[in-house]
Amino acid sequence: MTDTRTDVSHETPGDPSTGGAREGDAVVGIRADGTEGLPRPAQRRIITIANQKGGVGKTTTAVNLAAALAAHGQRVIVIDLDPQGNSSTALGVDHRSGVPSTYELLIGEIDLREAVHASPHDPNLYCVPATIDLAGAEIELVSMVAREGRLRNALDETILDEMEIDYVLIDCPPSLGLLTVNALVAAREVLLPIQCEYYALEGVGQLLRNIELVQAHLNRSLHVSTILLTMYDGRTKLAGQVADEVRKHFGDIVLRTVIPRSVKISEAPGYGMTILEYDPGSRGALSYLDAGREMTERAAAMNTGQEQ
Repeated sequence: MTDTRTDVSHETPGDPSTGGAREGDAVVGIRADGTEGLPRPAQRRIITIANQKGGVGKTTTAVNLAAALAAHGQRVIVIDLDPQGNSSTALGVDHRSGVPSTYELLIGEIDLREAVHASPHDPNLYCVPATIDLAGAEIELVSMVAREGRLRNALDETILDEMEIDYVLIDCPPSLGLLTVNALVAAREVLLPIQCEYYALEGVGQLLRNIELVQAHLNRSLHVSTILLTMYDGRTKLAGQVADEVRKHFGDIVLRTVIPRSVKISEAPGYGMTILEYDPGSRGALSYLDAGREMTERAAAMNTGQEQ
């Protein structure tokens, strides 16, 4: 794929002891010569970002990780499955009622090509927005044939190939209803954001049981591939304890990079931006760039291992 965009990369991963990259660090390694960023995955990655517990940084992770992957030269679509439409807002995509959206896509009124909107933030970044119409979709889906597989069927591989999409990131509502089940059936991987706070693992067990049920009955290829620690505050002992507990329990699928607790990250959606647009030199932006790089490099290492 030939690309004329500006690639932003960062040389070193964020340091968990300081909550990611240092605030005020410059974004280094900027290239405007049209060359690629990090290697594209050998196979398109479809990743559902799920956690039924609210306030863990799920939507924040979906949009900022998507922006980071796009900045590294990957082509990314975010599927907004949350009726609140917060992902759509952060990506600068219109999601007023009547705009072609995930609702029409799920009920079969339009195809993926009609539902996709380009994000103004990056030529490699796209979004299928969620409108308020999606709020009633779970009720409508109940009576539909193959209701759990509506999204999987709507993610037309031919259209994704034409768009040269590398990553599909699906942002779920904070529940375990039919919309989330559709997201799990459509994906091959689950990314689980876990906040570095008290009760961090509360509800994770139930989500993992639901993932196992989907694996057993609807999608055998589904697996939890990535865990990202969010809201890390290096000043507190608790954050370190939670991080250690999560790493001990889940092992290598936990990214080394952690996402710091940051006012800038919280402010960015209010301006219809990701943190990479709002404050590209901030600690939060650099941490998401590091997380995107780490995910991409892990995939490349895995592909190399399989080839050998």
